[in-house]
Amino acid sequence: MALNALLQDRADWPADAYVAALVELATPVLLVDRDGFVEFANRQVCAMLGCSAAPLLRLDDLLASCGVDGRPALPSAATPEKMAQLRLSDGRAVNAEARYLPNGGAALSLNDVSAFVREAERARVDPLTGLANRVGLHGALADMLAAGLPVAVFCIDLDRFKSVNDTLGHPIGDALLRRVAERLVTIAGPGDVVARVGGDEFTMLRPGDASPTAISETAERIVDLVGRTYVLEGHMLNVGASVGVTLAPTDGSDGDTLLKNGDLALYRAKAEGRGRFRFFEADMDAQMQARRAIELDLRRALALKEFELVYQPQVDLSTQAVVGFEALLRWRNARRGLISPAEFIPIAEDTGLIVSIGEWVLRTACREAASWSHPAEVAVNLSPIQFRDHKLVQTVISALAHSGLEPGRLELEITESALMDETDTVVATLKTLRGLGVRISMDDFGTGYSSLSYLQKFPFDKIKIDQSFVRGMGDNAEAGAIVRAVARLGTSLGMKTTAEGVETQEQLDAIRAEGCSHVQGYLTGRPMSGADAAALLASRGAKIGKEA
Repeated sequence: MALNALLQDRADWPADAYVAALVELATPVLLVDRDGFVEFANRQVCAMLGCSAAPLLRLDDLLASCGVDGRPALPSAATPEKMAQLRLSDGRAVNAEARYLPNGGAALSLNDVSAFVREAERARVDPLTGLANRVGLHGALADMLAAGLPVAVFCIDLDRFKSVNDTLGHPIGDALLRRVAERLVTIAGPGDVVARVGGDEFTMLRPGDASPTAISETAERIVDLVGRTYVLEGHMLNVGASVGVTLAPTDGSDGDTLLKNGDLALYRAKAEGRGRFRFFEADMDAQMQARRAIELDLRRALALKEFELVYQPQVDLSTQAVVGFEALLRWRNARRGLISPAEFIPIAEDTGLIVSIGEWVLRTACREAASWSHPAEVAVNLSPIQFRDHKLVQTVISALAHSGLEPGRLELEITESALMDETDTVVATLKTLRGLGVRISMDDFGTGYSSLSYLQKFPFDKIKIDQSFVRGMGDNAEAGAIVRAVARLGTSLGMKTTAEGVETQEQLDAIRAEGCSHVQGYLTGRPMSGADAAALLASRGAKIGKEA
């Protein structure tokens, strides 16, 4: 520095010529003797500090009289340079650089770094909510851990937020995020840090000792308060919150590990039904690693042709004839063997792979059904994720055209969960598919929350009664009443009713007595290959009887 060059050969304080140069120097400069008394301060120091620097005043006293927060440590021969950050009375941030002088004193130069500090602070703040952002969160968590504090980390994800953005627009979505942030701040206590770390993802840090009961109560309050109704610009909005909780040092001693474990607990909370909280458990990591391994194999399964379809007969109870088949997906992996759909379908839906897999199922089922000598229907399940793909209708048109299958022989099965979000959009898609001549059925009827309202919105061709009601008919009067009510509802609305999961003759007799029109289950036919389905249709044995 120029100041060092000016002073480096001086054993005593500078002479008049040097003093004059220091007075005019653009950099604020203080000279302090070996005892910490201020011997000299140029005009820029007085202008910056807002007070006069009287000689022979201790540096600490001078800074205190000017309202400066922070005190620089003076250098020594062993440590010739020292840095400190000061905060002036008007809020400005100043870096103080102290350099050792040969006479035992020090030269201090002051540098206003307020603009840099403000920029750094902005880089740690989420501009939408005013909360800490991901950078600020990591910094705060690192500071807490470095101080040896126990920390509870709450990883929070909003449920059903996407539908708000998609149906009402991003301005309403942004306003909702701000309101969520306000509610989380009311839950936070002194010393807590609340951050928005992603689109609809938040995290709260709570340092200090807290009992598991207290932490559970906080998590429950987050779920409850965030899940209460919001009123924004005339709209009543309902979103939920799922929360994953992890603890330091029990679940990890560094920020990355803690946040990863919090995400694992959050994933478990969402997988178990959303709108709840879960603590991190050690086996969650192993389960997630296993899930990721399945995901990697799943991504290769289509290319390796590991998927296959089997077909379960659907029987018309009035004629006892097989009138159709439901196409069921199977995955036979070379290393894992046969993998249950319950194990891989949720992963395919979470990753979006279900769209490609579902297209393969649709095209394969149409092609095989078109080859059957008897014009039986083929039913294909559609995931709710497939309805978000704008190419669904075109995919169906293409599958029918390439296979030559008549549209009336294709039945598309959807569950109530497909209608829970963006109902109008889904209904419009279903009407377009119906316009092609394709049949539409509601699968697992009665397991959702708004079945009757869905039947008002869209006239399904068939209602499939969930197998849980069929299995419960023998010893549960309520299950039987539900089956009876659905069968009568279907008849009154002109819809067929298929009872799923029929496994015994007693169940079949009960289903027939309650007025269901169709049946599907192990009793009337187990899943079979496409070739066996074709052979069954070609034979005269494509009927069931009392002895079945």
